[in-house]
Amino acid sequence: MTKFVPIKAAKPTAQAGARRVGVLLVNLGTPDTADERGVRVYLKEFLSDPRVIEDQGLIWQLVLNGIILRSRPRTKALDYRKIWNNEKNESPLKTITRSQADKLAAALSDSANAVVDWAMRYGNPSIKAGIDALIAKGCDRILAVPLYPQYSASTSATVCDEVFRVLAALRNQPTLRVTPPYYADEAYIEALATSIEAHLATLPFKPELIVASFHGMPKSYVERGDPYQSHCIATTEALRRRLGMDATKLLLTFQSRFGNDEWLQPYTDKTIERLAKEGVRRIAVVTPGFSADCLETLEEIAQENAEIFKHNGGEQFSAIPCLNDSVSGMDVIRTLVLRELQGWI
Repeated sequence: MTKFVPIKAAKPTAQAGARRVGVLLVNLGTPDTADERGVRVYLKEFLSDPRVIEDQGLIWQLVLNGIILRSRPRTKALDYRKIWNNEKNESPLKTITRSQADKLAAALSDSANAVVDWAMRYGNPSIKAGIDALIAKGCDRILAVPLYPQYSASTSATVCDEVFRVLAALRNQPTLRVTPPYYADEAYIEALATSIEAHLATLPFKPELIVASFHGMPKSYVERGDPYQSHCIATTEALRRRLGMDATKLLLTFQSRFGNDEWLQPYTDKTIERLAKEGVRRIAVVTPGFSADCLETLEEIAQENAEIFKHNGGEQFSAIPCLNDSVSGMDVIRTLVLRELQGWI
């Protein structure tokens, strides 16, 4: 016989009868502190997600707990400290995502029934905390906004997984909507192109080419049906058309791989090394898969890959900032949100 498990009721609030719409911006996540312990807690949560590492079997558990969580937190903490927002004692990703939520709230201020909050899939503030806060403010409808232009199971889908887990514990669930990926959205491509052109205009040199670097993924995930690679290709092709560049002037690469499996290629670091060795002296790198600057853009690209380029003969390297909370970046987020809120506000 199936055992009945009672569902927890949401705590009643003074605004429980209000009809408000909640918007929850969600980004990947960040350690709470830039030290070994903070990074270990973050990596444990991140790498224990079967959407991120699909095979969570005994061998992976031994590798994760016996090797990765013993050694990697120390080195990654050093990397986080290179880019840490010391004034607020938080990562830039947290600073920027909060600002995106604040600016979106201001943009929706004419809609008295709209409430905006933000969360991280891994780390804090958690998705549960964000949903609880919106419900406490009387939201009976929630729009979840995964801040990933290109869909993948290890990013967009795991946000939905966590939202569903939180809602599964509620008897009185809010109505839910989720924004779709926006990898080829006209507003997104235009914002990317505008930001690239504006950044290039500030440089004291003219790049010979631009590298578009996306976060990597094991090749096997794509072979099993993940559309991520095709979305990255679509973004790059749309950006080439908008900028009037061909595949020799705007290159597509993938960064941030680890482990022994084959990941999507070409690899960013190997490409940048090859370009320098072939005589390319001036390049710029853009990271279209990231909605906000983070460890992978500020440290891995702007520092590590810049060093690889110069060590192998390159001379001038520039990392183009993400859209972040810029005017064009907020135009993209506002456009996506207002499109999905039709009929609600």
